[in-house]
Amino acid sequence: MDPLDIARWQFGITTVYHFVMVPLTIGLAVLVAGMQTAWYRTGNRRYLKMTKFWGKLMLVNFAMGVVTGIVQEFQFGMSWSAYSRFVGDVFGAPLAMEGIVAFFVESTFLGLWIFGWDRLSKGVHLACVWAFSLATVASAYFILAANSWMQHPVGVEMVDGVPRLNSIWAVLGNNTALAAIPHTVLGCFAVAGAFLVGVAAWKIHSRHRAAPALTDPAADEDTREDRKLWHTSMRLGAWVGVVAFAGLAITGDFQAKLMFQQQPMKMASAEALCHTEQPASFSVFAIGDVARPDCENVKSFTVPYVLSYLANGELDSEVKGVQELIPEYQERFGTHYPDDPALGKMAGQPIEYVPNLPATYWGFRFMIGFGSVAAAGAVAVLWLTRGGRFPRWRGWPLLAVASIATPFLGNIAGWIFTELGRQPFVVAPNPDPSGVDGVWMFTAAAVSSGVSGGEMLTSLIGLTTVYAVLAVVEVFLMVRFIRGGVESVMPPEKGEDDDDDVLSFAY
Repeated sequence: MDPLDIARWQFGITTVYHFVMVPLTIGLAVLVAGMQTAWYRTGNRRYLKMTKFWGKLMLVNFAMGVVTGIVQEFQFGMSWSAYSRFVGDVFGAPLAMEGIVAFFVESTFLGLWIFGWDRLSKGVHLACVWAFSLATVASAYFILAANSWMQHPVGVEMVDGVPRLNSIWAVLGNNTALAAIPHTVLGCFAVAGAFLVGVAAWKIHSRHRAAPALTDPAADEDTREDRKLWHTSMRLGAWVGVVAFAGLAITGDFQAKLMFQQQPMKMASAEALCHTEQPASFSVFAIGDVARPDCENVKSFTVPYVLSYLANGELDSEVKGVQELIPEYQERFGTHYPDDPALGKMAGQPIEYVPNLPATYWGFRFMIGFGSVAAAGAVAVLWLTRGGRFPRWRGWPLLAVASIATPFLGNIAGWIFTELGRQPFVVAPNPDPSGVDGVWMFTAAAVSSGVSGGEMLTSLIGLTTVYAVLAVVEVFLMVRFIRGGVESVMPPEKGEDDDDDVLSFAY
């Protein structure tokens, strides 16, 4: 049992599970703030009902995200102590900003929003939800700034072999971070949009499965208003999904160009581009063993010139392949790991500079593919619900609910590609060695040397079990409140109940 392999599995499992919560919370928080703004401006109770229903689901997801996120930072000291010592001076600032500035603001204004429905003025209460929702975006920004430094270290100087922060503004203004934050936030909106579509489609089917349109003359006023609520939610989610995907395509192109500059091996691996091409073609899919860096048995369906454009913005530019990049990495970083006992079984072994090709190649395509499916689904929903219509196909609600998973899977695939693609580095080297020479770290050197394989395996099994239980709790609560519908979150009308409990929305 190699502690390094177990530590990587543990961090991967807990991080991917936590990241399932994050995009839905960020996307829903902003959308709920928009719904409440619509109610504030128009006074239409439909928007109030939407705010409370979708806000309830957002609260469940936010709470679960907090619980699962706490483990992430503890793992730095438990499993990755060498890594923590190396990056600690740099990570301290953005992580402290995330905790003190962003998370405290989130918690404070979320509490005011939950308990202030009948105690704050409408304007102040609206300001609270916007403060909370924007703080979730700020929280993501600080975390992404730290992660982007691992992809492209800047703003430091080396002191006794350890990077020391000399410019927090360089870290926060890292071009890698500035490219990652809009791409990530748009991914969050794609997730939230699909969630609205799927849940609203299911509610329409379960309550109004025979309704051909909003203006059914046989329906009473309450029924028509209920249909309008879910119809509005569905179309809002679809529009958000379409706009988010368009933005993802633009920001993704910018990110790809940066990656070709900063981590050429990652992008060559994403294309299974084993040999340099000029012009380079984009591989849509491949048949054969992409795990072999010589690509001897790989047959690809390609689109000419596209990869050259993605890399440099020019149709005929050269893109280096894996086989030509390996000698460059070996010349700069060596051919073998140092003969250091702290590296465990990797000590003195040859360095494999090529990341897991199947993971990077297919991860890149799954990211794009699932995103495209989600966008196509959103366009279809806009067409099928035009003019107040409802889709009446029997399989429609199940398909809509299943489509909720597509942007989630696209987000997860993107992060797997991003993190695995920079291996064997946990801190990837800056492509400009004259700027911050020596700021890089092998993953093999980052794991805690004082933790045995058995101890690491015990924590892996324990955390995975706990997270599985939390997954059941999350699904149970979500399904329960979705089935309860709007009626379960709206307080009694004044005069119906003398005990007007403002906490009825919170619990």
